[in-house]
Amino acid sequence: MPAGDPLLERIAAAVAVGHTESRPAARTALTELWPALESLGGGPFHSCVLAHHLADLQDDVADELEWDLRALAASSEFDARGFTASLQLNVADAYRRLDDVETARTHAVLARAACSDLEDDDYGRMIRAGVARLAERLDGVEPARPRG
Repeated sequence: MPAGDPLLERIAAAVAVGHTESRPAARTALTELWPALESLGGGPFHSCVLAHHLADLQDDVADELEWDLRALAASSEFDARGFTASLQLNVADAYRRLDDVETARTHAVLARAACSDLEDDDYGRMIRAGVARLAERLDGVEPARPRG
């Protein structure tokens, strides 16, 4: 996170509340900040960061996916190399937990491809390991049959 960016500092402060005090309070703070991002000088990067963190604060997987998709959409508006693998991994895992195996697989493939943009550091290794674990979970899982 770039130092000295007051909007990113505000997002980080709300995220910290979620880690140390109250997930609902952090979720409320970020949700209230979302519609004000543009008027506060935020751009696609800020939207991506806020939505990414807000996804992690959701209690419902469908809500989490909604915010993950917002983060992914925002990432298409700036050079998100280094973030894309994580964003695609989060989307793929949410689809997996919603039993949409085919869509999960599509995003898992995109996550694996985006791993080439990651550095060989702790973060890069963590994301690569997450992508590999997700691929193992999806391997051999049959898609749900249509109801009818």
